[in-house]
Amino acid sequence: MQKHSVYLSLGSNLGDRLKNLHSARQALLPKVEILDCSAIYETPPWGYTDQPSFYNQVLLCKTSLTPQALLRFIKNLEQNLGRVTSFRNGPRLIDVDILFYDDLILDTPELGLPHPRMEGRAFVWLPFAELAPQFVHPALGKTAAQIISELDTSQIVRLDLPDADQCN
Repeated sequence: MQKHSVYLSLGSNLGDRLKNLHSARQALLPKVEILDCSAIYETPPWGYTDQPSFYNQVLLCKTSLTPQALLRFIKNLEQNLGRVTSFRNGPRLIDVDILFYDDLILDTPELGLPHPRMEGRAFVWLPFAELAPQFVHPALGKTAAQIISELDTSQIVRLDLPDADQCN
């Protein structure tokens, strides 16, 4: 069975944010194998600003799931971890997004790849660029390093945590 290279973004701004990210990473296994992860960053809320700051992280993974099956798996994982659907950009216990699936470009009502709302969002690009600075966005034709150099990262703080707290 073919394994696909996938980048996932994790975010949490409710409850024990660090524990929420850890729980999400553990819940991905074994269907999604985590190969590497960025540091965890504390970031201001995006869109709706009257809410706590987020912890964000990006993971490099391998999976044999199709993009649609991966999306269903992730949505189920979020619900099992206690996510309650609210409004777009609202507070959340856990948020897991598929950023890239190989170099696939996909636009369906259920799923857009690369993630259609990552453009301009430094809280996604900073941890992503840490993992894959030379990765070329298949639609934009720019590297992650080029994209992050064009964004304001001044309000994003890299947390100094032991590696064990970031990838396990």
